[in-house]
Amino acid sequence: MRTIILLLALTFSVGCHAQNKDFMIQSATVDYHQELDQFVFSIVVEGTAGKTTPTPAGQMDGAPVEGYVFPTTLKSSQVGFSDTDGIVALALTSHPDFDDTPLWDENKDTKCDNDGIVWHPHWVVLTKDDRVEGGLAVKQFNKEDKSVVLPPTNPGMPMYMDSPGYPVITKGNSIKVIVPGYRIHAKQDFKFDGVAAFMKVNTSNTNLPMLGVYKVHSVASGNLSLPYTVSSN
Repeated sequence: MRTIILLLALTFSVGCHAQNKDFMIQSATVDYHQELDQFVFSIVVEGTAGKTTPTPAGQMDGAPVEGYVFPTTLKSSQVGFSDTDGIVALALTSHPDFDDTPLWDENKDTKCDNDGIVWHPHWVVLTKDDRVEGGLAVKQFNKEDKSVVLPPTNPGMPMYMDSPGYPVITKGNSIKVIVPGYRIHAKQDFKFDGVAAFMKVNTSNTNLPMLGVYKVHSVASGNLSLPYTVSSN
C-alpha cells in the first residue's frame, strides 16, 4: 500500500493543473461524531462546490465525470469489497450521461434512473494506470472471477465500485458526505487526502480503462501523500 501511495504521490506532484476555482481545493477534512456514529467527509474549495458539472457527451462511451475524491488508507474489505490491492477512495461524482445509482432517487422526482448529474457518492478502489493522463483508474475485474466480492449496492459494472447512497450536501464553497460508522466498520484511525479530478468512461477501447482519471484539478496535500487524520467530536 505504501509503495502505491508513494508512486501516486510522485505522479500527482508533477501532473496537477488547477484552473476552475470550483475544483481548487482549500482543505479536506473528516470528522467523526461519536454521539451519532457518523463520519462527515468535507472538501472546501475556492469557488462554489458542486456548481460546475460536466457537459454531456450524449452517450456512455466517452461520458465525462467530475469528482471530489477522498483517497484513504482504508482496506477494501472495510467498505464491503473483497481484499484487493489499491487505494480505497470515497468519490463524490456528477455525470449527466448515465445513472449508476439505481436504488436512489437523488433529484426526488420518484424516478431512480435519471439523476446522474446530481452529486452522489461511490466507494471505489483506485490503481495506478499510465494509460490515462491522470495516472489513475478504477480497478476492474473479470466477471468470471468468483472470488471478487462486491457490496449489494454495486451498480453492476465489472469494477470495484459501490453506490452506497450516502447523502451529499453542497453549500457555498463546501461539499460534504455523511457516512454511518457501521458502513466502514467504525474504523476511525485511517488517513486521507482530497482530490478534485476529471474522469471519463470508456466502453469501446480495450487498451484503456473503463473509468480513468484524465485530469487532476487539485490535491489538498499537493502531492497525494494522504497526510490527514480523522477528528473526533
